[in-house]
Amino acid sequence: MDLLKTKIVHLSRCRSITRSLLRNILQLDPSLKITYQSSANQLSTWLQIPLKKAEYFYSDLHNVALQKQVIRDMQLYQTVTIVDEYYPPMLNTIKDGPIVLYAIGDIDILKKLPSLSVIGTRKPTAQAQRKMEIILPLIQQGWIIVSGMARGIDSFAHQMTLHHNGKTIAVLGGGFHHIYPREHLSLFHEITQKGLVLTEYPPDQPPIRHQFPERNRIISGLTMGTLVIEAMKRSGTLITVDQALDQGREVFAVPGNPWVQQTKGCHQMIQDGAKLVQETNDIIIEFEGMLLEN
Repeated sequence: MDLLKTKIVHLSRCRSITRSLLRNILQLDPSLKITYQSSANQLSTWLQIPLKKAEYFYSDLHNVALQKQVIRDMQLYQTVTIVDEYYPPMLNTIKDGPIVLYAIGDIDILKKLPSLSVIGTRKPTAQAQRKMEIILPLIQQGWIIVSGMARGIDSFAHQMTLHHNGKTIAVLGGGFHHIYPREHLSLFHEITQKGLVLTEYPPDQPPIRHQFPERNRIISGLTMGTLVIEAMKRSGTLITVDQALDQGREVFAVPGNPWVQQTKGCHQMIQDGAKLVQETNDIIIEFEGMLLEN
């Protein structure tokens, strides 16, 4: 097992360590030797963090039980860190990308393009399944479809991709031991067999409310663009859209009945500059140059 990789996973689980601080540590101490050899006082001074935080960090750095747990988890699950060759190139271009990703399934999918994230409301209309047909030609052409395995549009995207023998990536808002929602446990297992499931959270980490919008930056960051099938005007979907825009990704939205709540978010996005999508080619045409390169 790669020692540096194990150390990075270990550090990511230490108290007081944020992603930005861990990035800083890796820049200052690429081998992490100084980090493990420093006292709490030295860590506090060196990293410019309060002594109390440094003491928590130092304690976890030398916590044998935590170290053993990290090794067990790395034996059970594939892990990808920011220094690995398998770290997705698309994530290297975004702000605050994940330092560690835990994976189950076909990890080679991470290197494949083209890719599209497909997202939307957890309470879709009866027309949503028909709108989803827009992505069918993309699936058949080998596009990777990325979503969050939530109820509604997310699950439709994964299921359609699997049904048509395509490749899909699900990005979770918690660890592998706490699949949410529970009714998607069978979907989770199917994706692990035929696609890829990712999370930046340790296996024992239960889903917490703030982690769902946090993971959305990975959903959008993994792909060339984000397609919104349906969305309420005030919706968690809009968080992913904002992150996609911040990452410089294309945003697409499918219009619908203006009197239906589940389409108002899409209409707002279109007014704000998202590309209106009526057919598959409306998406493909935006990536012609990139597709020729690949």
